[in-house]
Order: sequence, then structure tokens, then C-alpha cells
Amino acid sequence: ITLAQLNPVVGSITGNIEKVSAAREKAATDNADLIVCSELVVSGYPPEDLVLKPFFLDKVEAAGSAFAKETADGGPALLLTAPWRKDGETYNAALLLEDGEIKAIRFKQDLPNYGVFDEVRVFNNQRVSGPLVFRDIRIGLMICEDMWHKDVTETLHESGAQVLVVINGSPYDQNKEDERLSVAVSRVNESKLPLIYVNQVGGQDELVFDGNSLVFNPDKELIFEAPAWEENLKVIEFDKDNRTCLLYTSPSPRDP
Repeated sequence: ITLAQLNPVVGSITGNIEKVSAAREKAATDNADLIVCSELVVSGYPPEDLVLKPFFLDKVEAAGSAFAKETADGGPALLLTAPWRKDGETYNAALLLEDGEIKAIRFKQDLPNYGVFDEVRVFNNQRVSGPLVFRDIRIGLMICEDMWHKDVTETLHESGAQVLVVINGSPYDQNKEDERLSVAVSRVNESKLPLIYVNQVGGQDELVFDGNSLVFNPDKELIFEAPAWEENLKVIEFDKDNRTCLLYTSPSPRDP
């Protein structure tokens, strides 16, 4: 699993897709099966009122559907994130792109509506669906705020999740790193599952995003923390039988 800690630009749909595509090419050379992006990577985060413009959503959805077709090449699958419409409502979504198709979609349940966040104004929410199945792995997928409330983790755990994956657009403040660690450890402690947390980097208006993507094992051991303030691609190996994560080392090139 490649953790794609990237710096998307709000409104730059083509540029953001190109950035994810380049990450996918790198992940392919690392023999990754799946790439996990940060929150709303196609639109950039936070997209604010762009989400209210149908022409923008049309372009996002066209780009996401076109990118899905590229996964027919046998390369890594993607958890691509974007604003997405269903039955006339708009959601903060994660799309599983695999084998040339959008295989599954999951929506954010807990929409933050405090401080710098006003997602209730632009998105709808939906009750938690069960784990997302990828190659016989049951992924408990959460989108940012979903991790901060234990009920989402509890539902995913009870539904048979084998690993928790959290995609984020979590802005920096001076206390945030300790808070994230504390909340992530709480979710691991409650579920006894490994947790993979992917955040973005960069800036948008008055917000800056520090990255610091994380991986915890069920024993609460922090096995990886991405560097802050820079893009980073890191491959983690998930051991399904033992439900643990390992740092992946690319095999050495063969001698000619």
C-alpha cells in the first residue's frame, strides 16, 4: 500500500490528476497494489463553494471516471478522493479505482462544522457503509473527521474490517500533531486493528497542511511517520494473516 502524501491545488483538476498519476507510476515500480490519497485530492482541499457549482462537479466526475479506465493497465489500484454526486446529492467521497472501473464508493459520515470547517454547508453525509473489499482485504475506510469519533471505527470493526485506512485534509495547528496521535491511538486501542493515516501537505487560503502521515500497528506501535511539510510516497506492507503493517523494502535490481 502506497501512502501518497501529496500537495494538491484547489481547482486544478487536471494538475491534481497528473500528480496522482505520477505517484501511481512510482508506486508501480515499487510493486504496490493500492495507492491511498489524501482527502478530496481531485478537487483540492478545501474546495469550499466550488462544490456548489455543477460545472465543476461535472469536470471532477469526468476526470475521476477517465482515470478509472487507466487502471485497466494492470498497475496499482487507487483510493481516489473527490466530491461526488449520488441521487442528486453531493458527498465527500473515496472511490476505489481498479481494473478499469470504479469498483466501490464510500462517503464521509461526520462532517465538521466548527472552527475553519463548514462542510455541512456544502456536503451531505451518509451512514457508515461496511468495509470496502479490495483483493480479499476488508478495509475500514474513514475520511478525516470520521476518525475523531469512535462510533465510525466501532461500526467498521463490528462489520469485519481488517485494517483501518483514514484519508485526511487535516490542517496544522501547534497542538494538532499530539491530538492526532492521541486520537489515532484511541481508535487502534478500541479496535485492535492497524491504522493507516494519510494527510496532505501545502496551503490553501489561511490553512496549511503539514502531512505527518502515520501508520500504527494493533499493539499501538508507531511504525512510520512521514516527514512534515513535504510530499512523500511510502510503501507499507499489510500482512493479512497477522493483521499487522511492515515497512516495505523494494527488492534489489537483479544483476544482468
